[in-house]
Amino acid sequence: MAGETSGQARLPTKSIPRNTASLIQHAQTHFDAAHFHGLMAIYGRPLGDRAVALRHDGGRRVVDFVRCSYLGLDNHPQIVAGAIEALKEYGALHWSCARTRLNFSILGELEEALSDLFRARVITYTTVLAANMGALPLIASGHLTGGIKPVMVFDRFAHATLAFHKGTIAAETRVATIAHNDLDALETLCQANSSVAFVCDGVYSMGGNADIAQLRRLQDRYGLFLYIDDAHGISIFGEHGEGFARSQIQGPLGERTIIAASLGKGFGASGGLLMLGTARQEELFRRFAVAHAFSASLNVAAIGAAMASQVLHRTDELAKLQQRLRSRTALFDSLVATGLQGSPLPIRTVEIGDELTAIAAARGLLDRSFYTSAIFFPTVARDRAGLRLCPTAGHSEEDIRAVGGAINNVLVELEEARRP
Repeated sequence: MAGETSGQARLPTKSIPRNTASLIQHAQTHFDAAHFHGLMAIYGRPLGDRAVALRHDGGRRVVDFVRCSYLGLDNHPQIVAGAIEALKEYGALHWSCARTRLNFSILGELEEALSDLFRARVITYTTVLAANMGALPLIASGHLTGGIKPVMVFDRFAHATLAFHKGTIAAETRVATIAHNDLDALETLCQANSSVAFVCDGVYSMGGNADIAQLRRLQDRYGLFLYIDDAHGISIFGEHGEGFARSQIQGPLGERTIIAASLGKGFGASGGLLMLGTARQEELFRRFAVAHAFSASLNVAAIGAAMASQVLHRTDELAKLQQRLRSRTALFDSLVATGLQGSPLPIRTVEIGDELTAIAAARGLLDRSFYTSAIFFPTVARDRAGLRLCPTAGHSEEDIRAVGGAINNVLVELEEARRP
């Protein structure tokens, strides 16, 4: 359940290197099936709102429930215009230059604007993956925790773009993994170690969220360092769209909290960012974070789009879109039973169990002109396969009602087909 902690602390599991060969062996068959049924790596053209024309299927129109543009901003005319205007003004798309050397002026303006909007020191990156790749080794080094290398503790459900870096971090310090939202286990580690950093999502990509209030209490009690990837929470929470995590933290972030977020998804542009709390952190990240020191910045179109989006985030339209999103999600919940019913988060998963049945369900929905994600291992645990849908503010009530009816019909048909 969202934000739920276990009643009894469990020992953290020892992190071991990622076994890619085994992962491929166990997942290959289901990926093959999903590709065979035309559910993955497909190409299309936007038709407005949440509709897409599929290139491989003669331009057939489908309503998309896969994209994470929760406020429907990824094709907002102001954001598209911002990208075009920036390209025209600068006459270039991209500078092949590390950020420690030369940057577009508009990028500095964007980071200043985002810093003001989110009440933090903001550094932008090409992706949230790049932001995480730069941040986690620096935290592990101890330079942000008083010279003491922290035990780096990961929530078991932490996004793949966080968990992927465990091997690199283990070369710096001890790495541990705890059960999802098991704050008792986290507190046990805080009691046993002089420095602990916890790595988690704010809003998890398969639904659910971190308990920010309880994490802050552990921070106050033990000096816990928090690294929160809030890619799925940005824009949909907060007066100015500061996100699920930042909206629950009053005042400055301080020395012991860093929030990563997306400039895509709810924000509607492209790229990632870090919200930092101190000048020293910003100095370290701008000099030593790999994705900043040895890679280039967002391209000009992405910067222009983000500039337009941050302007929109300061208007009344943001609150209207947030409310529309809540309305669409509530409508979906009234039609389809999921374990996330009633959650204010916009991600819904319909658990089916069997992987091939989940793939068949997604194919049945696509045949009815709804594109949804079939989810299976390694995205979710084995035998916990299902469908993932993102109702958004860009969907009409008719879209929601239609997909709800289609899901229920497909599930009934699959159940009848399995009967002897």
